[in-house]
Parts: sequence; C-alpha cells; structure tokens
Amino acid sequence: MTTDTAQTSNQSAKKTVSAPYFVSMLVLLFVVSLMTILNQYQLIEINKTVLILSRWLFLGVLFGYAVQKRSLTTWILISMIAGAEFGFDFPEISLNLNVISQIFLRLIKTIIAPLLFATIVVGIAGHSNLKQVGRMGWKSLLYFEIVSTAALLIGLLVINISKAGIGVKVPESLLHSEIPQVQVLKGTDVILHVFPENLAKAIYEGQVLQIVIFSIIFGIAVALLKERTKRPMIVFCEALSETMFKFTSLIMYFAPFAVFAAIAYSIGQMGLEIFVILFKLLATLYVALVIFLVGVLLPIALALKIPVRKFISAISEPVAIAFATTSSESALPVAMERMEEFGIPRKIVAFVMPTGYSFNLDGTTLYLSLATIFVAQISGIDLSFDRQLLIVFTLMLTSKGVAAVPRASLVLLFATASSFGLPTWPIYIILGIDVLMDMARTSVNVIGNCLATVVIARWENEYPPEKQQQVEPGI
Repeated sequence: MTTDTAQTSNQSAKKTVSAPYFVSMLVLLFVVSLMTILNQYQLIEINKTVLILSRWLFLGVLFGYAVQKRSLTTWILISMIAGAEFGFDFPEISLNLNVISQIFLRLIKTIIAPLLFATIVVGIAGHSNLKQVGRMGWKSLLYFEIVSTAALLIGLLVINISKAGIGVKVPESLLHSEIPQVQVLKGTDVILHVFPENLAKAIYEGQVLQIVIFSIIFGIAVALLKERTKRPMIVFCEALSETMFKFTSLIMYFAPFAVFAAIAYSIGQMGLEIFVILFKLLATLYVALVIFLVGVLLPIALALKIPVRKFISAISEPVAIAFATTSSESALPVAMERMEEFGIPRKIVAFVMPTGYSFNLDGTTLYLSLATIFVAQISGIDLSFDRQLLIVFTLMLTSKGVAAVPRASLVLLFATASSFGLPTWPIYIILGIDVLMDMARTSVNVIGNCLATVVIARWENEYPPEKQQQVEPGI
C-alpha cells in the first residue's frame, strides 16, 4: 500500500503546474496572437523581429510548462509547435533537419519485427488455447471489415458533398515533384504478398503482414510442442518482448527531438502558402475523419461500455507520436504497451494490434476514397457512383500493410490512378500537403486499432480485468 501511495503521489506531482504560471502562459498567448492578427491585417505595423521574438518568448514559456508537467506527450506536442515556428522562421536551416527524424524512425523500425514476433508467439503459445486464437481471428476480421467499410463510405460521401477538387489552382512548384515508383500488386500477387518467402527479407522490407503471418504459424507450432521443449521458447520470447518494451522506452526519450525536426523540415520545405491553397481539401479530410470518429468509433465504445475518458488518456501518447511522425509503425510499441496498461490481456493485444495494422487502416481507407475522387474532380472527370465504389474497393485491397510506411498511401494512389485511367498530375498537388493529411489519417489508424483491441477483449469477455469487474470505471 505504501508503494502504491508513493507512486500515486509522484504521478500527481508530475502533473502539477502552478496556476499563476498557467494564467501567464494564456495571457502571453493572447498578446502574441493579437499582435500577429493586427500586423497581418495591417491595422498596426509591428516590426518583424519583434513578432518573431514574441513568438519565441511564448515558446519559452511553453517549454517551462513542459518541464513542470514532465510528460512525454506534453513534450511531443510542444515540440510540434516549436518545430513549425522554427521551420517558418528559418526554412534554410530546417531543410537539413530531416536526418534527425529519419534516425528516430530507423530506431523504431528495429523494434517492430522482434516485438511483433515475441508478443505474438507468447500470445499464442503461452496460453495453448488455439481455439481462442481462431475465434479472435474471425472476430477481428469481421470487425475490421465492418469499420473499414464505414470509413470508405464516409470518405466518399464527404468528398462528393464538399467537391474540394473543383476550383483548386495548381502551384507550379508541385508540377515537378516526384513520387517514387513501386510495383502495383494485383490479383494473385496480393494474396502471395501476404505470405513471406524469406523472413529476413520481410524484416528488411518492413512487411508487417508477412511478419505477422510467420509469427502466428510459428506460435502455433510452439504451442503444439511438448512442454519440455515449449517452455524454453516461451521464456525466451517473453524475455525478448520485455526487452523490446524497455528498448522502446529508451528510444522514446528521443521522440520530441525527432518530432521537432520532422515538423520544421516540412514547413521549411513547403512554406505556409500551400496550406492556404489546399485548405478546402485538408478541411474535407479532417471533417470526414471527425465524422468517422464521432459517428462510428465513439458509438462502438459507448455501446460496449468502454470508459472513454480513460481510453483517451491511454492512447494520447501513441496518437501524438503517430500524428507527428506520420507513421503508425512509430506508435505501435507504445500503443501496445498502453493497451496492456489499460487492462487488455497481452495475448489479445499481441494478436489484434499487429493484425489491425494490416487490415484495419480506417484513416488510410477513408483518405484513399476521398483522394481518388478529388483527383477525378480536379481533372474535370465525372465518375459514376458504381465506378467510384469499384476504385475505392480496389484501393482497400491494395492498401493492406501500408500503415507502417509514412505516406505510402500516396504512392498507392498514384499507381491506382494510372490503373483506372485517371490523370496522375493532380496527385502532385496532394504531395504538397500530404504530410498534414498523413498526420490525421495515421492518428485515426492508431485510434481505430487501439479500440479494436478493447472491442475484441470485450467480445472475448476478458475486459475489464477480473479485479475491475465489481466496480467498472465510468465514462
């Protein structure tokens, strides 16, 4: 009891920020915002240097707030704001910062394969209940299909209502942008692509779905072994899993620096003007994603009596990481850890979360349907509704496994446009703001997969944990 009390006291201390400091921060924010607005509309001419210094003074106060909060999520969010300001004020320097965010993503990628392998094998072999694995498999796929279809239809509906592609002007600088070419998977190739031919190759290429398939089969094989040979393998995988979680904790201390660099690089490369030009498209995507969150995921959580406030608190850190880095892969280790802390058994987290990263791309599915119609709209092509459905269902099939790769959906969009005879030049426009769109859709991918683990745990009658059954937290 003493230890628990001490831990609670420490957590409370970490979150305490003095009221005067908080008020002064809000006052400074108001003053800086007012100065910027007055200068922008030429009501009062303010020296540019004064404006820059005032903004950085506010950032200094924010950093002080983060020091008092001592929360990684707070540091990440403030690093995003600081990165945007740095990229706007010093674009030339910002273009050299991309290497910092790339280092972070490389370190994260080293975690994925061993973590997935260890957690899936322990989840399957550690309980030796292969019937439950089968049940979780069909339940997960059924849930993924229903939710992804809802995301698809919302994307189609919102873009057809907003008509965001009509009247958008094309910046000349984007017409010469390049998108990497990739092999388009069709028909039997899509099926074959699910199964690994070489584990080392799958790990090297970051093929999450192939790693998952190998790990599932390996876990089943371990579960069928005799206890004498099975136990050492399970112990090894448990140790490997714990080690990778600790490895993740160390790397996450570098996350604020990586987030700062990634945002600064993006702003420095593109500037702010392009955001104004394509605001309608961005707004359409964000509105569609909000509709999906409020109209689909929230009702699911409420219907299953999931404590929403506690759930939001649990996923805040992985969602912030996904939003800043535009990579679901970077948030996967933290998301799995937070779901275990939330009360979901490891065997369910280890199975549902990695599987969802290949089959439950809610944000990506919604984006692809929306972006495809945008390409047609800006090109002046009137697509019938049945052809729209054909295109986006094709995208749903080819998008499996792209959550781990930042902005890989843009490449898929490029390939699909070519396959269906749509012009590809409008996609260069999307390239200019894809980082902002990727932030939102990747965050929704993470939220959807975290919720999926809770849904399946509920379905399996394994959430809340037994000790919480008597008094379940409310919404």
